[in-house]
Amino acid sequence: MKTSMIKQLTKHGNSMAMVIDKPILELIGADADTFFEITTDGHALIITPMKTPDEKKAFNAALEKVNTRYAKALKKLAE
Repeated sequence: MKTSMIKQLTKHGNSMAMVIDKPILELIGADADTFFEITTDGHALIITPMKTPDEKKAFNAALEKVNTRYAKALKKLAE
């Protein structure tokens, strides 16, 4: 499910901040105690709620398996 909204940054001390509305947090299963990983491709921010260590370990293992098994196909798709 893809959801989008338009937000504007606000000044927060010497930084900028963005408020994430409660319905969006509920949709992704996040709350005030959730840590987020923030990555970028140079054009967009990707904000991902951190999983528990076991879930993250399982995901990384699955990702490694896919990358190993389908390396040639993934490389061709990237080109």
